[in-house]
Amino acid sequence: MNGDWNATWPAPAKLNLFLHVVGRRADGYHLLQTVFRFIDLADTLRFEPRNDGHIMLATPTPGVPDDQNLIVRAARELQKVGVGETALGATLHLEKHIPMGGGLGGGSSDAATTLLALNHLWGLGLSRERLQAIGLTLGADVPVFIHGHSTFAEGIGERFTDVTVPACDYVLTMPEAHVPTLDIFRSPDLKRDTPAIRPADWHVGFGHNDLESVACALYPEVARHLDSLRAFGNARMTGSGACCFVSFSESVAATKAIAALPKGICALKVSGLAKHPLCGLT
Repeated sequence: MNGDWNATWPAPAKLNLFLHVVGRRADGYHLLQTVFRFIDLADTLRFEPRNDGHIMLATPTPGVPDDQNLIVRAARELQKVGVGETALGATLHLEKHIPMGGGLGGGSSDAATTLLALNHLWGLGLSRERLQAIGLTLGADVPVFIHGHSTFAEGIGERFTDVTVPACDYVLTMPEAHVPTLDIFRSPDLKRDTPAIRPADWHVGFGHNDLESVACALYPEVARHLDSLRAFGNARMTGSGACCFVSFSESVAATKAIAALPKGICALKVSGLAKHPLCGLT
């Protein structure tokens, strides 16, 4: 095993700078185009070594059985491919800062960080491509966090073309709504035929989020947040919601916008990241 067992491991949130549904496969999976951008809002994880092969969760999530928790599932999937390493286990500690059900990818990011960290700590030496393949079995957003760069994603979220996103801050609002992703994608009102574009044709400010109208109809609080943010620019919902954001080229302007938001809207100023904090991990 490698060292670093006393380290804490970041799991950053993401924003979808746009999100189009461009079709649907025969098996029901939706075909998407989106740009992922990491931000400095992050969960943190810590791992303790075990020599009994068990994966134990020290910080259960209320309402989620341990066997269904994504970080437990990620660790166990990694164990399956660690030939000869089955005696290695870990106790998992998760400190949550990313709101659940917000479209920020917190669970997927936690799973990706678990795969990256334990691959390193257990000394498995698996490539990022292999880790991305494992991650895709856990959820469509997991591979992008392993990939580690701002990227134009296609398919069900597994094909990447890296893009450059200028440095900026975002005002991120968190409506008091937990939006179940499946409810959005199952809606008969969801638009599923937005024309596809080439990655080279994407630019900052392009497009929209096809899931927004469905989420706003089901959760009026999301619509209220978007209306409030649109006073400052081209506001959008991220992922399947509920969190919403608008970008600012100057940090001072973002701070002033938060102060000007209507009472009762919970907002944070966050910064975009050029790459995932664990991008250089081997």
